[in-house]
Amino acid sequence: MSELVTAAPASPAVHLPPATRLPKMAQGLGFAASRRSMMQWLSRRHGDVFGLRLPMYGRVVVVGDPQLAKQIFTTSPDELGNIQPNLSRLFGSGSVFGLDGEAHRRRRRLLAPPFHGKSMKNYEAIIEEETLREAAGWPEGEPFATLPSMMHITLNAILRAVFGAEGAELDELRRLIPPWVTLGSRMATVPKPKRSYGRYTPWGRLELWRSQYDRVIGTLIDAERADPHFEGRTDVLALLLRSTYEDGSAMSAKDIGDELLTLLAAGHETTAATLAWAFERLTRHPDTLAALAREADDGGNDLRQ
Repeated sequence: MSELVTAAPASPAVHLPPATRLPKMAQGLGFAASRRSMMQWLSRRHGDVFGLRLPMYGRVVVVGDPQLAKQIFTTSPDELGNIQPNLSRLFGSGSVFGLDGEAHRRRRRLLAPPFHGKSMKNYEAIIEEETLREAAGWPEGEPFATLPSMMHITLNAILRAVFGAEGAELDELRRLIPPWVTLGSRMATVPKPKRSYGRYTPWGRLELWRSQYDRVIGTLIDAERADPHFEGRTDVLALLLRSTYEDGSAMSAKDIGDELLTLLAAGHETTAATLAWAFERLTRHPDTLAALAREADDGGNDLRQ
């Protein structure tokens, strides 16, 4: 199910579905104690679209129909604004997740060239090297979990593609990003308090890791700009540093840091999960797996399109 949190009162022109009549506190307790069971019960009672009023969250619209959920995610941002406010709090106000309307479209246009198909061809060798390096340690003849390996491959490949080289700073990012992603994914749906309540609380730890990340990124940006071969570099950071908006202005270092965190944290985890599921599915369809292996040996790419 997809949940749309409405951070501000709805416009009079917008007609939200009716909310369940359960007391607000009862809705909150049910949501916290058994979210899935509560959603299934409400879906049976109210249909595929219904509203909730939850403590801290406010008004929430739950969409349980796959086609309607797809319509939400593909609707023009002119008609439906940013539906992930908590992701902008995690990644920063300069992340594409934190922008809306014209600012969002303007940023998307700026980011398109570094991630164009032709640019991505430059990173194929990196992905192959990281895959072969990780696969060399896989056990033979016994089952093993694929997700950890996919996380290693995608994080290392993205780090090298983004920054173009190894070094102490990349080792520091390898230490920071995995726990940040794990905790951040748990906190992404939790409204952020007005203060962190100390470094040992979840939000306090995220703030500490973010300050360490900002320090590392600042060092990498300075080193990139000082490189005498900067204009010829093809890594993502160099492309972002050289990119400009239509008026000739460039992204600030803070916005670049927010976008890189979005790419490192959100990009590698979602890609790793997709790859792990692909492995799981292929093990259940040996004929397809065999056909894929033959295609790879023969240099084809029909199944991999």
